[in-house]
Amino acid sequence: MAVLHNRVSQAELKKLLNEEKEHRTTISFYHYFSITDPKQLRDDLYKSLHALKVFGRIYVAHEGINAQVSVPESNFIALKKYLYSIEALNNIRLNIAVDDDGKSFWVLKIKVREKIVADGITDPGFSMDKKGRYVNAVQMNALLKDENTIVIDMRNHYEYEVGHFVKAIEVPSDTFREQLPMAVEMMKDKKDKNIIMYCTGGIRCEKASAYMMHHGFNNVFDLEGGIINYAREAKEKGLQSEFIGKNFVFDDRRGERITEHVIAKCHQCGNTSDTHINCNNDGCHLLFIQCKACAEKYDGCCSEECRQIFNLPLEQQKELRKGIDKGNMIFNKSKQRLRPRLDK
Repeated sequence: MAVLHNRVSQAELKKLLNEEKEHRTTISFYHYFSITDPKQLRDDLYKSLHALKVFGRIYVAHEGINAQVSVPESNFIALKKYLYSIEALNNIRLNIAVDDDGKSFWVLKIKVREKIVADGITDPGFSMDKKGRYVNAVQMNALLKDENTIVIDMRNHYEYEVGHFVKAIEVPSDTFREQLPMAVEMMKDKKDKNIIMYCTGGIRCEKASAYMMHHGFNNVFDLEGGIINYAREAKEKGLQSEFIGKNFVFDDRRGERITEHVIAKCHQCGNTSDTHINCNNDGCHLLFIQCKACAEKYDGCCSEECRQIFNLPLEQQKELRKGIDKGNMIFNKSKQRLRPRLDK
């Protein structure tokens, strides 16, 4: 029987990735379609993609597939051919990363989930069949010039903070399930406006556009392929990018630079910076923005307290971490910042 999971340690996998000589291409793709047996598709995908040395993270559910992966450049065509051989995925758009060092993933993980995007929707009448109209980069730029247009960012606060479209409205939450009803409430008196939803690669804004349509909005659009596809199209067509700053991505890169604008600030000193890191203290791992000066001052930690713990002997650090649930450790100025107490 074929092994459908990894048997090598994370440290060894990272070492092997760094030793690879061939450059990898990072791509993302998604598609909403009915899957009768997600587990069987998961198994089939794993065997085929593992053979092509694909690394990454893929979610499969009854509602579709969501993937962020990297593949050796020499296997890109074979990967594309394989994906297109699956009837529902034939000619699926593959978003190629804009700013890519090829080190985004080091292992292949394919998981069956209830949904490919956790949306909190329980209304049995909701359907993805009726959704907003796609707009490409040219159409996006044209609509942005229209005073009747409202642009809604359907990403989290920490994504919006480092980069967004110039006219974009932030929905102040760090979970997509909270943002959906919030967006409806925020726009309840603007049903006559052109409403464009956008996100990183298209998967969240496509569902968001369907949710808005479900609640009686008619002039709804979503940015086809999200920021990733917009940046590629804008570059190819010589368009001015109306997205400024960095596009946050959920892999080891943590960000793709779209323009040279740095619109965020270091969470420690307030100086200009848009570099996201996870606190080096393994008992914290808070995701936050840190400039180079503060990285040196705090040894890549989010506070003096964490810096002191990070510099303790490993066994002592492990003892302090016992029983701590880090939860979703994200810096958000709109919420009380909580960190586990490690000095008890």
